[in-house]
Amino acid sequence: MAIKKSELYSSLWASCDELRGSMDASQYKDYVLVLLFMKYVSDKGGALVDIPKGGSFKDMVNLKGQSDIGDKINKIIGELAKANDLTGVITVADFNDDEKLGKGKEKVDRLSNLIEIFEKPELDFSSNRAEGDDILGDAYEYLMRHFATESGKSKGQFYTPAEVSRIMAKVIGINPHKITGQTTVYDPTPGSGSLLLKVADGAGKSISIYGQENDNATRALAVMNMWLHGNPASEIVQGNTLASPQFTDESTGELKQFDYAVANPPFSYKAWMNGWHPANDIYKRFEGYDALPPKKNGDFAFLLHLIKSLKSKGKGCIVMPLGVLFRGNTEADLRKKIIQKGYIKGIIGLPPNLFYGTGIAACLIVIDKEDAQHRKDIFMIDAGKGFIKDGNKNRLREQDIHKIVDTFNNRIEIPKYSRIIPISEIADPKNDYNLNIPRYIDSQEAEDLQDIEAHLLGDIPNHDIDDLGKYWEVYPTLKSALFKPSKRKNYSALCIAKEEIKNTIFHHPEFTAFSKKMNAVFDKWKKETTAYTKALNKGFHPKQEIYKISENLLHSTGFCVGTN
Repeated sequence: MAIKKSELYSSLWASCDELRGSMDASQYKDYVLVLLFMKYVSDKGGALVDIPKGGSFKDMVNLKGQSDIGDKINKIIGELAKANDLTGVITVADFNDDEKLGKGKEKVDRLSNLIEIFEKPELDFSSNRAEGDDILGDAYEYLMRHFATESGKSKGQFYTPAEVSRIMAKVIGINPHKITGQTTVYDPTPGSGSLLLKVADGAGKSISIYGQENDNATRALAVMNMWLHGNPASEIVQGNTLASPQFTDESTGELKQFDYAVANPPFSYKAWMNGWHPANDIYKRFEGYDALPPKKNGDFAFLLHLIKSLKSKGKGCIVMPLGVLFRGNTEADLRKKIIQKGYIKGIIGLPPNLFYGTGIAACLIVIDKEDAQHRKDIFMIDAGKGFIKDGNKNRLREQDIHKIVDTFNNRIEIPKYSRIIPISEIADPKNDYNLNIPRYIDSQEAEDLQDIEAHLLGDIPNHDIDDLGKYWEVYPTLKSALFKPSKRKNYSALCIAKEEIKNTIFHHPEFTAFSKKMNAVFDKWKKETTAYTKALNKGFHPKQEIYKISENLLHSTGFCVGTN
């Protein structure tokens, strides 16, 4: 039986209610997620971590109502941390902090109530399997969304929405056929680690995971996330990625390079030069670009760090504010050099207001070093209009994700949506290496013009009929069965009474033939899928199987690329 996310979220938010008011929203997530981790690994009975004596959630349950409950919770967590090299990870929250949790009975009641919430039967992970794979990531995103709503900001912690993470994992081309035992993936700003985990999921096999997170509490979340996903060997270290990168080649001292890299760094980070100067960079991340990123904006610093961190055939994807595509001065010089080196494979413009903590419109820059010197174009997508409103944020739908990924990976040119842009066009003096998406893709929809003459005199403007061109491609003779030329130029008239339109379409031979063909495809897919799902073994991952089944349906119908 799967634990429902609604029940998990309800319990998490109830635990937040216990802490709300005594501390800032960005702080109480640490307490909630540490308890979630303790409960989850304890219920799994040593399957994920070593559970020492006096180091489990059950030991916490026995503390309810005791005056020294806070101190003893710290000791229990400390025992588990010591046994699994998790000190500094699950010990980030102090459960004996009078300032945050209150004093005396107030603290005792608060912590006792917290423990009681996680005792609920619906959160028993010993026999139940969590619905979906990314339990801590899902919980973290849920909490981040609510924290942002409560505090109006994210305290500098940018979480990559799961939908964006999925796109990034797909467009860098990672898949089981390309993975070996030595394949590596790196994130210089991993946050809670869920972006890295999405890439690891795409690999389909074991992959070595690396990340460096500046904030220690956030790094702790990432490490917990890795453990919960069976990746305890992942290396998530703490430190300033730009000033002091921790992953270096032991023999040469140079920056360690990876097969894949993904990142969602803080947008336009002003303090990126604190404690160092890029002119003295011993890792040569800015060498060969004839310019340095501006002192008060670190966007290009993170981009160049990611590029340098990739192997000679490495592939990566980074979230950047749209300004990176067109800002001038030294950033224009850097952009020109990056384009000339052929590193940019593609650019995907995203809708505004997707990310927590900022409403800034962003883009994905896809980097591919393989054959960079021979690259003659950049594939560009304007996906800025494909989303739905979700509370005070925008969110990508499944259809939006699928369209972006299929269009990008198949390099499909779709009017007002995607284009292959020759480097020669980008380098033309009129563009001067400016990558602002509207320069190359006019995504503005044509104005819905009302034909007054048609309203007054009748008949149908031909351009309105032409707008249904996709249907005429499938039913080429249906058009003449419905319309005939009007006496007036550029207009058509109905061949039939308007009451007969539906009947004429449904009984037209091209429509019935197409319907028969599609029904046969669906019947075949249904039969194959029924047999496949009945043969699934215990322990399968529902999300992966649903995705696979859905993809099979799309490919069998031929509607998998560029659909609306």
